[in-house]
Amino acid sequence: MKRRHFLTQLLLTAPGTATLAAQTQGKPRQEGLQPLDGGRIGNAGPLKITDIKTFLVGAGGRNWVYVKVLTDQGIYGLGEAYSAGPDEATIKVIEDFKLWLVGQDPRNVQYLFDLMYNTTRFPGGLVINAAISGIEHALWDLAGKSAGVPVWALLGGRVRNKIRAYQSIGGSSPQEAAESARRLVEKYGYTAIKMGIMAPGDMPQNQALRLSVERVRAVREALGPDVDIGVDVHTKFVEVERAMRLAHALEPYQVMWLEEPIRPENFAAMKKLSEHVRIPLASGEANYMIHEFRPLIEAQAVDFVQPDICCCGGVWTMKKIAAMAEAQYIRVAPHNPMSPLATAVNVHFAASTPNFHILEYHAPDTSPWSDVLKEPLMVQKDGYLPIPNKPGWGVELNEEALKRFPPKPWRRGTNFRADGSIYFQ
Repeated sequence: MKRRHFLTQLLLTAPGTATLAAQTQGKPRQEGLQPLDGGRIGNAGPLKITDIKTFLVGAGGRNWVYVKVLTDQGIYGLGEAYSAGPDEATIKVIEDFKLWLVGQDPRNVQYLFDLMYNTTRFPGGLVINAAISGIEHALWDLAGKSAGVPVWALLGGRVRNKIRAYQSIGGSSPQEAAESARRLVEKYGYTAIKMGIMAPGDMPQNQALRLSVERVRAVREALGPDVDIGVDVHTKFVEVERAMRLAHALEPYQVMWLEEPIRPENFAAMKKLSEHVRIPLASGEANYMIHEFRPLIEAQAVDFVQPDICCCGGVWTMKKIAAMAEAQYIRVAPHNPMSPLATAVNVHFAASTPNFHILEYHAPDTSPWSDVLKEPLMVQKDGYLPIPNKPGWGVELNEEALKRFPPKPWRRGTNFRADGSIYFQ
């Protein structure tokens, strides 16, 4: 007991132990970020998070995960988390983060990101990073609404007047793919489209290569020489030589990029591929945070990085990724398969990012795409999206409409080769 008493007294009287002393005497500890000027920021008064709500919405083959951060001043922010498959798990993570964030000022976006990211025990995977990203979007929306400006004005201001977009085509045969591409370009004026390849795992490689080239050739002939065509392998390959053969075969058709030509985990393999092909390479949708993008960008293994703003860490993380890419003369083409809310978030990023190239997009002209926002961003007749000029994201959820689209459990389908083994498709 004497030794314990001695050590306690030593700690209480040692320099730099005032906080510990206050704690032992029952006084609250002053830790973390403290408010300035009573919580005011510029001309805006104090603002605190009071609650975080979520909406899980059925979108046909998958779900959309929305985040709504409420405050004591009545304003709220909106965000979208990536639909990972176990979407209920993402909801539970967001609800857990709520316990950390209530009472905080939502305008300290980087600080609250650090709180979520650094206090999570290990670097997150898809579910954790999707939850962080969706919350982070909502914080930016609140910051813009509090300041009375669109989010792009807080990200460095605009560098362009409109946002170039592309949409993926359908069609199972070369003829159907060509017709799908022609319809989209005629309807929306797109200057670029994206298409997949034919490469089921139970098909011989030579046959898959031949059919994939026929498909791209048909689309190029339908669109003429000037429309850009992105070709998405969608990580169907793990073999560098197979991706290399496809890239060489597609050279005559002047494709915009070969997207995810191999699995994304092995940056050295991607670098090897880049050194043996002349077609631009694109990848990044399955990578998270600045730490996974750094080696990919430093190796100059791709010509386009494709972070997803709903799972890479959010808006500010994607700005950091873009800055790293800009220093290596690499362009950014965000992955954006989620809902019209994610599109609006991406538009603010694109409006303020010099090395942005083009945005993946789905025109909200069918349900539920046309229903979840009160005024979704619609592509203009020239293939470009307008930039909102209202505070925050400039869009609002249609919460009544969300009730018409109940969520359903889903997962990616499993694909089997002829010998029964599993492959990624």
